[in-house]
Amino acid sequence: MTISDGLMIFAVLAGPIIAVQLTRFLDNKREVRERKLQIFKTLMATRAYTISWDHVMTLNRIDLEFDKNNKKEKAVIEAWKAYLDLLGDKSITAEQWGIKRIDLLVELLHKMAVVLGYDFDKTHIKNSSYSPTAHGDREDEQRAIHKGLIEVLEGKRDLPMKITNWPNKE
Repeated sequence: MTISDGLMIFAVLAGPIIAVQLTRFLDNKREVRERKLQIFKTLMATRAYTISWDHVMTLNRIDLEFDKNNKKEKAVIEAWKAYLDLLGDKSITAEQWGIKRIDLLVELLHKMAVVLGYDFDKTHIKNSSYSPTAHGDREDEQRAIHKGLIEVLEGKRDLPMKITNWPNKE
């Protein structure tokens, strides 16, 4: 048996194993990227609705999917930490908080766009979402109804009643 015969046998036996391992490696890499893309796409889609469940749950997945040991991805995690820190900050006025919140969210989304290869500038991220006024009005109405109902149930507000028809006494 010659060296070339030995190499041929090795190639025949090792080839399929290497191919399977390479396929698994590429599939895992693709899956990791897809999870990051899903986070980015959801946050971009809900950036005008930051109190939606999807938006909040997706923010909480950033630490799970982005790698702090990767230089570009570390910038995403740092931007998320800055945003998260602000979300719990009650020491500034509501107006200042709102302005800073938007700026930090835009910064976070921009860092993600860079990592994922999207060419979005910060102005595009900030100004290109659509949010109908009717949606905001509906959220305000639901918030008012919810608040009023809680006040009634807690006994802080009376429930006005007016009787319009007395039953007949026969």
